[in-house]
Amino acid sequence: MTHPTDIERHPDIVSMRARYEVASASPVAQLADGLTLLSGIYLAISPWIVGFTNLSSITMNNLITGLAVSALALGFSSAFGRTHGIAWVSPVIGLWTIIAPWVISGNVATTGTIWNNVLVGALIFVLGLVTMSFGMARGFGMRQR
Repeated sequence: MTHPTDIERHPDIVSMRARYEVASASPVAQLADGLTLLSGIYLAISPWIVGFTNLSSITMNNLITGLAVSALALGFSSAFGRTHGIAWVSPVIGLWTIIAPWVISGNVATTGTIWNNVLVGALIFVLGLVTMSFGMARGFGMRQR
């Protein structure tokens, strides 16, 4: 039988989690999480939509990073109070997606890969910043004085 530790019942922890849950229930947060999920799914399947599956390195990159963004979005939408600490990962993946066509080995910087990755990467970056802002908003994550 497990018993919660004293820290899990601490009033500050309970209050902080409640504030994060309120922030994640806002329409803007739900929209950002939904768009992030859709962006991640699109990034994962984009090689087959845009037609660059013959470029295996960028195809695998987009598949893996798209699935990672989708998993993050699911975590943010279902348990932001517990996942807010990794919200910074989403904008980093967005930046990586933007520069990937130029830094991945092989000649993968085609017109299709560049346009696709720059647009989707920029969208993921901006949505990631929006998600981060919910945890950094005044009163969230810090004790109010």
